[in-house]
Amino acid sequence: MASWLLWLIVVFTIITVGKGKQNVRQVCHFNDLKGLTSFKAGIHVDTSSRLAKWVGHGCCSWEGITCNETTGRVTGIRLPGFISTNDLVFQSQMRGLLSPSITLVSCLEVIDLGGLIGLAGRIPPSIGLRLPNLRKLYLYGNKLIGPVPDSIGKLSKLEELHLYENRLSGSLPSTMGNLKNLNQLLLYSNELAGTIPDAFTNLTNIVQMDLHSNILTGHIPERIGEMQVLEKLDLSKNLLTGKIPLSLANLNSISELYLDTNHLEGEIPFPSSFGQLSSLGFLRLDDNHLTGRIPTSFGNMVSLQRVSLANNKFEGVIPSSLGNLSALKELYLSGNLLSGQIPESVGQLSQLIMFNVSHNQIQGPLPHELSSLENLQTLDLSFNHLNLISFPQWLAELPSLSRIYCARCGIQGEIPDFLQATPSPIQELDLSSNHLTGSLPAWLGRLTQLYKLNFSRNSLASRIPVSVRNLQYLGVLDLHSNKLTGPINNVFQIGNAFPDGSLTYIDLSDNYFSTGIVQAGVGSQTGIRYLNLSHNFLEGRVATSIGRLKSLQTLDLSCNKLGFNLPEALANVSSLEKLKLQKNHFTGRIPVGFLKLKRLKELDLSDNLLAGEIPAGKPLTDFPRSSYSGNKGLCGKPLSPCKVKGLLLVEEPLKPC
Repeated sequence: MASWLLWLIVVFTIITVGKGKQNVRQVCHFNDLKGLTSFKAGIHVDTSSRLAKWVGHGCCSWEGITCNETTGRVTGIRLPGFISTNDLVFQSQMRGLLSPSITLVSCLEVIDLGGLIGLAGRIPPSIGLRLPNLRKLYLYGNKLIGPVPDSIGKLSKLEELHLYENRLSGSLPSTMGNLKNLNQLLLYSNELAGTIPDAFTNLTNIVQMDLHSNILTGHIPERIGEMQVLEKLDLSKNLLTGKIPLSLANLNSISELYLDTNHLEGEIPFPSSFGQLSSLGFLRLDDNHLTGRIPTSFGNMVSLQRVSLANNKFEGVIPSSLGNLSALKELYLSGNLLSGQIPESVGQLSQLIMFNVSHNQIQGPLPHELSSLENLQTLDLSFNHLNLISFPQWLAELPSLSRIYCARCGIQGEIPDFLQATPSPIQELDLSSNHLTGSLPAWLGRLTQLYKLNFSRNSLASRIPVSVRNLQYLGVLDLHSNKLTGPINNVFQIGNAFPDGSLTYIDLSDNYFSTGIVQAGVGSQTGIRYLNLSHNFLEGRVATSIGRLKSLQTLDLSCNKLGFNLPEALANVSSLEKLKLQKNHFTGRIPVGFLKLKRLKELDLSDNLLAGEIPAGKPLTDFPRSSYSGNKGLCGKPLSPCKVKGLLLVEEPLKPC
């Protein structure tokens, strides 16, 4: 009898608890309901339709909402912009204002409203006072404005704060230094200003701090080395000044350190002893004002995989100790004052795929040990004092090399034939500003993977070979300042690997080309953005087909012998920003359609045979008189007013190129 009574009590308890949980699920706490419905009311577009399902009072069953099973209070709002399904990941949008009433949901532990694109408004100022249990706050990838609230420093349980890619402004609140449990602080790509508070160095549990792409000023906190568990620090693309703190060398766990694109100065202070920064794999110090020599101790940071010291004022020799960096894959030293020779030890970097020492004062000869770099894909030796005389054949025999930059390396003679059959197909080849002579070889058409070709500023004298039509992946062609002759039509008849063709940049200026301009826009190459054919001997008419170049931003046909009317089809090239047609023989009126070129920032029609009234209106009337000077009978603003049936009677003589 007693056992039967005990069994009855147990059953009754289970039923009661079950009903209690069911009631918890059915009825939302008043404040939670008010906070969530206010949030919903602030959103006027929801492409995911998740908020449309928020009906009734049982908010714990709403999509994106999680509740405590015991109390029934809402603990999580998870409505990220990126939604995963079985087949794909897509990004949804919510447009509207973030309601400050969201802080009524006072038991929240997680808020994930990241990547919604259109969510605007401000972070509620009282967020730190109302949400004491908050552990994760994701509001990244939206349109939030205003400051980071001071009260956020009271979120003592906060572990992850992701506010990146918004429009937040103001200074960083020093109260954030109280967030002892914070391990991720991502505030990059905002408009945050002021200094980095010294109090940030109290964040001793932080693993990742990313403040890049803001407008932060002042010095890096001296005690930053006390953040002992920090693994990634990104302060790049700000306005930071001063020296790199000595304490950085104490960051024993750091694997990624990005301080590039600031105004930092002084010498590199690390590593000062063996074993420091032993975990550092990625280091960017480029685009600062750093001076001195590259420390010999750099060779002790054996975990380094990618190093960029480019665009500073480093001097002296490249330390041979860099050869100890057996894991190094990318090394950028360009834009400094480095001198001496490339050390032989660089040949020991068996993992190296990118080596850039351009724009320094490096001298030759090149160490033959570089021929051991079997994984090297990109080599840039441009603009040094190498004086190679001839292109090293062993360089062309490197098994993985596909991008070769040897501009102004003192190379003489003809383009070497061995470049036509390299172990790895050449994708980018820059031999500009050398002393190359002879012709453009017919075998160029065999480089079918070629994307960039730059032979400018040499003394090449020939026609453009027909074989270039085979270069269907060619995107950049620069042959300016040579002695090339004949037609240019082969360039515009390159095959099409893409719907609008592959070419985006063409510079054939300062040569002796005479014909072929009529082919511009005729073939498949209609995606050209930059076209410079100036200072040649091109004759005839510019065909209306040039209007098919819908992506064209710069067109320079100046200093040729082109004639007839200006092509009205240019009015259809709405992307045009720079148009230079001066010193030709164009006649007739300026087409009224040119008024449609609203993006035009630079115009030069001077020294032609144009006549009539300049079409009135922007942008044509905004350009200076010099844009139209030297034309016969051209009048109207900004020139003198038109007379006698709209024609100005004063003629200005043509000026020679």
